[in-house]
Amino acid sequence: MLNAVTPMTPSLCTAALCLALALPAVPAMAEPLELTASAVPFDATDPERDRAGKLVWRGGIEITSPNPRFGGLSGLLVSGDGAELTAVSDEGHWFTARLAYDEAGRLTGIEGRATGALHGLKGEHLTKKRRQDSESLARLPDGSVAVAFERKHRLWRYPPAADPLAGRPAPLPAPPQLESLRSNSGIEGLATLSDGALFALAEGRREEAESPAYLRREETWSRLRYRRHGTFRPTGAATLPGGDLLIVERRFNIIDGVGVRLRRIAAARIVPGALLEGEVIAALAAPLTVDNFEGIAVRRAAGGETLVYLVSDDNFKPVQRTLLLMFALED
Repeated sequence: MLNAVTPMTPSLCTAALCLALALPAVPAMAEPLELTASAVPFDATDPERDRAGKLVWRGGIEITSPNPRFGGLSGLLVSGDGAELTAVSDEGHWFTARLAYDEAGRLTGIEGRATGALHGLKGEHLTKKRRQDSESLARLPDGSVAVAFERKHRLWRYPPAADPLAGRPAPLPAPPQLESLRSNSGIEGLATLSDGALFALAEGRREEAESPAYLRREETWSRLRYRRHGTFRPTGAATLPGGDLLIVERRFNIIDGVGVRLRRIAAARIVPGALLEGEVIAALAAPLTVDNFEGIAVRRAAGGETLVYLVSDDNFKPVQRTLLLMFALED
């Protein structure tokens, strides 16, 4: 027998609605993520080729998913043991997955783990491109994750957790000059340096020869500059085991085609007021497997090798791909 339910009076409805609106929104649960990996060659025209500059090929995959939200990957983290991947998209979603390797340690596959929408300061899902455009990630010393957004330029800190990006963020003080950047020229690279300082690198204006960079140490931001060359612009940053920075530079236009360079910046040069320049350690262009690479992660393998991961932003276009490549760096 069903128990009778007392109808809610209009006044009670109003009170309940007001209470619901007053309560902070609770982040939604993550959902499973299905991914499929297909092996890609380093150079389809030369199966024996295995290096470019100081990068030695250690495997690569193209990643697809039936989930329409998957794609647009712009920021990348890989765990110290290489087992876990975390990424964000420029449409405001996060993704986690497990990576697979063969007996020789070459990257061979990926298994999706979870995905969800990034949340705002009140726990709400981010809506509209201006607020969703997450471009880079850095894991901070306390286990939290800093995320840089452009268009509406800002930095947010997501608290330590099994899936930090599923949580509710808090504002991270941003460089004072950040708001003056053009909408689509904001922070593309974030990296935590060996001493715990946070490095941020913006893409900058197309017509200028330098990109703005910032260094946060002891809760104070300092300004630096990053020298650009030609049509390449910075899209990602990661800290090498010895403390140097590895910067991804991308060229992506009809005239010059798709190209990627990796530039190494010595740790000693990363000081307030510096003009950052460094050695180009590798260049990737056709016929090598290449796309719109925007995310980079670095880790030290158990055997001592420095491994570099690159992920591409497919812009949700069928003519582009989500690629994840892995290289060993020759020191």
